[in-house]
Amino acid sequence: MNESEPDGDEPDRLAVWARDEAFPKAGQGYGWVDQKGGRHACATFEDLSKTIREDRASAVSLVWTPDSPFCRVPEEIEALAGPIREIRKRWATDDLADAQYRLRNFGIGVAVLLGYMAFQAWRFFGERQKASGLDLGLVEQLEYIAKALIASTSVGLAMLAFLIFAFIPWYQARKKMAEIKRPGGNVMPNVPLIRFETWLEMQKAPVTWALLGIISLVFLAQVIHDRSILGFRESVERAGLMKDAYRGGDYWRLFTAPMLHGGLIHFVMNALGLLYLGKRLELFARWPHVPMVFLFSAMVGGEASARFLDAPSVGASGGLMGWLGFLLVFETLHSALVPRSAKRRLIGGVLMTALIGLVGYRFIDNAAHFGGLLAGMVYAGIVFPKSVSVLRPKMNATDRIVGMASLAVIAASAFLAVIRMMG
Repeated sequence: MNESEPDGDEPDRLAVWARDEAFPKAGQGYGWVDQKGGRHACATFEDLSKTIREDRASAVSLVWTPDSPFCRVPEEIEALAGPIREIRKRWATDDLADAQYRLRNFGIGVAVLLGYMAFQAWRFFGERQKASGLDLGLVEQLEYIAKALIASTSVGLAMLAFLIFAFIPWYQARKKMAEIKRPGGNVMPNVPLIRFETWLEMQKAPVTWALLGIISLVFLAQVIHDRSILGFRESVERAGLMKDAYRGGDYWRLFTAPMLHGGLIHFVMNALGLLYLGKRLELFARWPHVPMVFLFSAMVGGEASARFLDAPSVGASGGLMGWLGFLLVFETLHSALVPRSAKRRLIGGVLMTALIGLVGYRFIDNAAHFGGLLAGMVYAGIVFPKSVSVLRPKMNATDRIVGMASLAVIAASAFLAVIRMMG
């Protein structure tokens, strides 16, 4: 696909995702395409409308009709506006119900944990008070319990999980439902954004997947070595960014630490971010910059962490934040490549990361995140000057050579990480 875009900056051309040929050719009559690319013919337009109206599982990705030679997203067809409004209301209702269920259950779990930890702190305070012979008042007891809760790792992780998996999804679902219920609310979606996200989902990103594969192999090695999946200790000590060891001359840790993770949740969250951001970067800025930006940002993020934090550091977050910062600047400088609403999602990602970092500051390496984000932004600003073209930047020989070299360094870093943790 990269080589199919013609040269030139014709003002009447559309971005690749906005062109008719961005999607597969239409079939005969009416039909729809599922998330896996399977085609399903419909006898009449009424059958297609019924399929859309009853699509509770969001299986319909594209549709085709006799008046277009290519498939389209359902939202582009005005005659399907009614069924789309109905199903979007159902989706919003289902999402809110599911979010409320998780909010309630997570809330109960966090409340039970807080109660248990507060009780334990109260008992310990009583034992200390009895041993010392002091008789402190209620205010002193409450202060001690509050400090114990704030310092508790279990409480901090529970609050962080509540924020990520319960509160934020509930807030987003509630906001969506309020928008739909408001008189004159926007029930119909943003068509350019839908086209963009659908096209993006359909594209292949082999370098992004290769990078995920490399990191996954190191995670598997950690599971085997530490005989655990929820959290790692020995592998982190041997190959992570242990600050004293790094400052003492183990500079190789700056390369191995981004290949490791602190546990299953840490790995899964980074893997999801890697797939979305990496594919987006690979498709628009071209594949060589995927490993180049990741490596540069991870190094800058690691150095920032070593300068400002003493706690051990592991994870690909510095590189991922570099991708996020890169995309923010790149898509601003090349605004014709993506819909404006798509850039808002990246800004939302930065704000969400900042909120999560604020809540989980004791467990999240905010220095590495900020360093990586800044590195990616600087990289994009220097390498990709502003352009009004709708065409994606082309690759040259230097890009390919440096990109391959960067990917080789990442693979070598992963291999070194496994050797160090096993040795």
